[in-house]
Amino acid sequence: MSAVAAKYDELQALDVQVLSVSTDSHFTHKIWQEQELSKMVEGGVPFPMLSDSGGRIGSIYGVYDEEAGVDIRGRFLIDPDGVIQAMEVLTPPVGRNVAELIRQVKAFQHVRATGEATPSGWQPGRTTLKPGPELVGKVWEVWKTDEAF
Repeated sequence: MSAVAAKYDELQALDVQVLSVSTDSHFTHKIWQEQELSKMVEGGVPFPMLSDSGGRIGSIYGVYDEEAGVDIRGRFLIDPDGVIQAMEVLTPPVGRNVAELIRQVKAFQHVRATGEATPSGWQPGRTTLKPGPELVGKVWEVWKTDEAF
């Protein structure tokens, strides 16, 4: 969460709304913000930290662990129409990659604006694909695997 907070200005420039949701109480969030997060990121986490006590939100998104009473960590990219375009859920010991989150936001925004497809590892300015019958069997002519890295 602190890594997302460190890149919050960049996410805002991309017109991204960031929310944090956990089963922790508002009081726990306040203490965590004051005792930990504010020491990791100047000013602490600048986006809302919502409490999902009882796991109702986590259940809707399929990440609530009823036995443990917690939401499993994950991230969801939801488009302006309210449709989940991507989700990533990892076990707690493995952290998520904020640079990949930002890359994906840019890719989804590009796709939405142009109708083009973004191949593996796409970055702004790199090759895109124009879906259609003329592309079938010819992707290899337009895009090379080394562009994924």
